Parts: sequence; structure tokens; C-alpha cells
Amino acid sequence: MNTHLLALQLMAAQGCLGAFDTIYHHEITEALPQKASARLELTIHATRALIYSLLFVGLAAWEWHGAWAWVLVIVFGVEIVLTLWDFVVEDKTRLLPATERVTHTVLAINAGAFIALLALNSSEWASLPTALVWQPYGWLSVFLALCGVGVGLSGLRDAYAVWQLGRRKVQEKQEQEEHLRFAAVPQSVLVTGATGFIGQQLVSALLADGHAVTVLTRQPKQAAWTFDGQVRCIQSLNELSDAQRIDMVVNLAGARIVGKRWTDARKAALRRSRVALTQELVAWIARAQHKPRVLLSASAIGYYGVQPQGDATELAEDSAPQAIFMSQLCQEWEAAARQAERYGVQVGCMRFGLVFGHQGSLPQMLLPIRFGAGGPLGSGKQWISWVHVRDVIRGIAHLARRSEEQAVSGAYNFCAPEAIAQRRFAQVAGAVLHRPSFMPTPAFLMRALLGEQADLLVEGQRVAPRRLLADGFAFRYPQLEGALRSL
Repeated sequence: MNTHLLALQLMAAQGCLGAFDTIYHHEITEALPQKASARLELTIHATRALIYSLLFVGLAAWEWHGAWAWVLVIVFGVEIVLTLWDFVVEDKTRLLPATERVTHTVLAINAGAFIALLALNSSEWASLPTALVWQPYGWLSVFLALCGVGVGLSGLRDAYAVWQLGRRKVQEKQEQEEHLRFAAVPQSVLVTGATGFIGQQLVSALLADGHAVTVLTRQPKQAAWTFDGQVRCIQSLNELSDAQRIDMVVNLAGARIVGKRWTDARKAALRRSRVALTQELVAWIARAQHKPRVLLSASAIGYYGVQPQGDATELAEDSAPQAIFMSQLCQEWEAAARQAERYGVQVGCMRFGLVFGHQGSLPQMLLPIRFGAGGPLGSGKQWISWVHVRDVIRGIAHLARRSEEQAVSGAYNFCAPEAIAQRRFAQVAGAVLHRPSFMPTPAFLMRALLGEQADLLVEGQRVAPRRLLADGFAFRYPQLEGALRSL
């Protein structure tokens, strides 16, 4: 048996498995490059990827003789140490999904097999004169070289993410200098949707302000890991006794609305994750002995439907909804939340615009621009009503304080004062990223890909935060350029 050839074939399998793990788990499902808690893990990944790049390219068509054989053995040793360290760091910082844990196990077994085979060859190679000897294996060598290039690019991607997360840490430290106050005294707060993009930042701010937080989540173990054991995690409202005291409820739960096509089944799932869960919250409030002071419930500016392109009328909280799905969904969502008023609870419905942050939709919106292939979507005339995630958290804190004066009711638009045309967004984003941004994406293509939900991207609304401004709320990021630069 040609053990060296077998080792190379196992390396090719490793390249395929590693590509799946990186793309599906690290990038798509776990989004590690956006997680500050994954910075050390990404550092290890970057180092290992560059080592694997060297191995794939170096072993694709060369034999390492003499002193090079000992270099190879040392590289194997470093790789094994990094792999074990990676396992430890992963277990300390996040709860791996089952598919990723299985994939990592298969990768470790496969790596152990080809490293053992190559180590056997290394003992023979070490006795030969020092040289890198050309020994190609046809298309297998070509594939391994391509794997080496791919894993090298992945390593550079992770190294860049580590650098970006370091910059973000400095920025967040500066933002934390503005201590948010949610109430005059510590409160007991129930948060739904806490592991989401907005929810994670909200919970961190509540904890920093000294409040006791209970999180309602479908994945209590994942939530416990996310918040480092500092919150109480429950999977059902039945785990809250009727005597449980909750002073404030922030309802952010809801399945991701952009992505899967809005089939009848998907629409039903979106309603369940928003309307049905809110109804469950109100049912718990009805039986609770100590009623919450306030329920702050998420909604969206989709409440207003779509605005005709070219219409620059500002939509305020008293503007009418429309008879389309996303508007009807928001109407049902808000109606469910307002039922809590029957029990003496203040209810504020927070109609979020497009929330910009390191997670959420913004990274995807900026991706084509980063590659120089961005530009207007559709006509580019549609309005984008957006808000920086930091102003979302500040706005929630503002309403929480207002509720102590019995002054919260109705809907509040969570949008920056500056709505902007989509074409102008592309221009500003291009300028901030120092990239061209002139390549349009036709509306018909978006509709073909996304169906009805394409209206979220190719149509728009010009929404104004009139009630927040009238309350004296000051946006930290009122203009798009400043918001994008901060991110």
C-alpha cells in the first residue's frame, strides 16, 4: 500500500470537511467573525488555517527529505496542540450545535489518520539528503494545492475578523462610558428574544445597570453560555410562578423575517413566533399576582406597508397601516401586546426600522459593496428608515425610565431622524468603505429570489421618530455616515 498517497487522499477529504465546517458552521449558523466572545477561537483558527495552507500546498507535490522531515514533524506537533487548545476554548465560550460537534470529531479522527501516515513516511524521509523533492500526483496534487489556497484565504479572513473585533472592543468600551439607566432602582426584567442581535446588547446593558434578568428562550443552555451564567434562563412561561415578581417585560422574540420565502407555512411560523408568543406573555401577565409595570414589545415599521416611490411624505406613529402581509403581521403583533393594558400594564410598541449593527442585515448589505460590486437595489429611490443598534438600546432605556412616571403608551418609531434613499445609502456606504458603488441590482431579480418579501428591500417607507423626539430623546447617531463609520 502506498501510505503517502493514502495520506494525501485523507488530506483531500479533510479539505472538503473543513470547507463545510467553516462555511456552514463558522460563517453561516454561528457567525463567529461577528462574535466578540469568539476572538480567541478565531485567532486559533487563523493560525491553524495558515499551517494547513502550508501543509496542503507543501505536500501536494513535494516530499520533504532530510531536515525538512523534522520541520514537518514539528508542524504536526504544533497543529495537534492548537487543535486541543481549540477544543478547550470552544467548550469555554460557546455551546456547539450537534452537527458542528460531529463534524469536529470526524475532522479530528481524519487528521489523526493522515498525520500518523505522514509521520511514518517522515522517519524514512529524515534519513535522506535534505531537499524538497518534486513528486506530483496529477489531479490530486492540483486539488490539494487549491485546498491550500482556500484554507489560506480562510485563515486571512479569520485574522482580519480578529483585528476587527479588537477595534470593536475599543469602540464598545468607549460606548460603555455612557452608562444607561433603565430605572431609579434595580428591577426584575423578563426579556424574550434575548439571544438575538438586539437582545444580547439589551441584556448586557441591563446587567451593567444592576438589574436581575430572566430570559425566555427555546435554547436555555445556549443562552446561559451567551450571558456567562448571569441570567436566569427559562424555556416556558410555566416556569414562572404566579407569585414571581417581574417589574418590566421587553418582548423582542420573533423568527427572522428575511430569508425563506413567505409561503403560507412560513407566514404561519412568523405569526406564531410573534403574535402567539405575545399572547402567551399576556396570558401570564393575567395570572401573575404582581403585574409588570410596563411591557415594551417589538414591532416594525413594516406596519406602514410600502410607500409609493417618489413620495417624500414622512410617516409618523399615527399614519395608517396597509392590507399587505408585513403590515397585517405588525398590526396583529401590536394588538396582542396591547391586551396587557386590560391588567393595568403600560404597553409601548417599538416599531423598529432597519437596525444597523455588527450583526443583523447590515453586514449582508455591505458585502457586495466591500467587493466593489454594490450599488442601488431596484430604482434606488425607495426610502430606508434605519437606526443604530446603540440608539435602539438607548431608546428602550428611555421608555423604561418614562414608565416610572406612568407615561408610556401606544407606538414609538425607532428610526433615526435621517431617512435616506437607497441609492444614497449605497453611495455613503461606498465612501465609508472606500469602494465604488454603482452596480445596480434589478428589482425583478430580487422579486424572483425572494418573492413577496422583496418589498422589504425594493420598496420602503420614510418614517420619522416623532414621539421619541417629542419626549426629548437625543439620538447618538442621527445621520447615516456617522453610524456607518462607528460600525
